[in-house]
Amino acid sequence: MRTRLLLPLLLLSGCALEPGESFAVLEPTVRADYAPVDSRDAGNGFQRLASDFQLRLDGAALGVAHIDLVGGASTGGPTTFDPANPPPGYTNCHNGHCHRDDGALVDYEDIQAELDGGGGGSEATVASLHVDADLDLLTDETLTPECEPSCELARTTINRYQWDVTTVRLEGAVRDSRATPRFTGERPFRLVLTTDDNAEEGQPLFALRGAVDIPADRENKPRVKLAMHLTLSPALFDTLDWAPLTPGPDGVVDLNAPEHTAFRTALLESLSALEPQAEVRREDR
Repeated sequence: MRTRLLLPLLLLSGCALEPGESFAVLEPTVRADYAPVDSRDAGNGFQRLASDFQLRLDGAALGVAHIDLVGGASTGGPTTFDPANPPPGYTNCHNGHCHRDDGALVDYEDIQAELDGGGGGSEATVASLHVDADLDLLTDETLTPECEPSCELARTTINRYQWDVTTVRLEGAVRDSRATPRFTGERPFRLVLTTDDNAEEGQPLFALRGAVDIPADRENKPRVKLAMHLTLSPALFDTLDWAPLTPGPDGVVDLNAPEHTAFRTALLESLSALEPQAEVRREDR
């Protein structure tokens, strides 16, 4: 009976794998950009907004501390015991049993029964991608972040992600296209927000979230090329009212000024509604 139980377990483990080999390896990249829309082109770099204002961005960046990849060992169903990659607490699996940390020899089917009964669908951060950079939205730059604790994944399923945004930098100009303009000429503006501007000390300005499906198992190719991409468009500014904003002594609208708090709040609400995209390609090792 024991022989019949062991055979499917060994077949599932994949004979070509080396002992301790991970179930998947992340190869992440991250980029963010601002994408003007051809149908909104108003000339000289300006984009038409739904409010009849026209906006030009001369500088734009989002500071991202890290991107958390969240999942759990049980999100894809019961875990299948793999002698090539034993669960925590076990090492050196051979001849139908594994060595437990306390020195005991435990049969494969007993370990499988333990995994089946361990259950629990709790989620946890599988890996954090350490970006720690300002992503320039006006240049075509792609970053390759490091993974913590590792890009080598144990058996799990990543099902969502979270970008922690710590900085927003914007500068440009706005003008009014109405026949009777709400203000005349171009008004330059600037904004610099950091985590110091957050009421909750130590927290990001806001978090951007999205869903993904990345199983780390023996049924999918192990190399996970994860391309994460955030795109901002002129539609981000459609609902903002630029008319009440007043320039400072230097002629620039300082969006950090206390009198522009309502505008900043509305802008952050628009930014926090964005959803980064994730493209996943799988390859052999």
